Amino acid sequence: MSKTMGSYTWLLFALGTVVTWGLYGIFLHAGQMGMGDPANGRYKAFLFVGVAYFITAVLAPAAVLWFNKATWTFPAKGLWLSLFAGILGAIGAFFVLLALGAAIGAKVQNAPGVVMSIIFAGAPIVNAIVAISMAHDWGKVRWPFVLGLVMAAAGGFLVTKFKPVHAPPAKPAEKVAAAPKYTPETDPFRR
Repeated sequence: MSKTMGSYTWLLFALGTVVTWGLYGIFLHAGQMGMGDPANGRYKAFLFVGVAYFITAVLAPAAVLWFNKATWTFPAKGLWLSLFAGILGAIGAFFVLLALGAAIGAKVQNAPGVVMSIIFAGAPIVNAIVAISMAHDWGKVRWPFVLGLVMAAAGGFLVTKFKPVHAPPAKPAEKVAAAPKYTPETDPFRR
């Protein structure tokens, strides 16, 4: 049984990423709004994203390397590619904040849901295209793969287009003038 679970460990970690990144946009938006600074709230939130990255992506791995008694040599190729990947991730996180702010400014309802749906539908498409291009595997692409890309794009579109919309607040009903009460004196057909 442990051998079976071991073969699915990658999937558990992938699903963990799905959950944490799925929550990322929602809490990033909440943090931005919680700053109470319409002009600079997104930059303040991004500052604390950086603090969180420092704690989880600098201090934690350094501690693991130290406890594992790893060497502290970093080959240039791995160092620069990893640094570039980190820069791409940080720029992406910043773009998330800018997209959330612009969506709010445009009065897009459920801005985190819309923005993150586009990101999480589009990012796998970019990933697949770049990975296949880097591996020079375009000759191996089959129609189900292309269908998957189209479905990912369609899914992002459909989630964005048909998101649940909050109904606008109901306007108070206009008061209709009450009809005059009938009496023989008010009867217009009286002779």
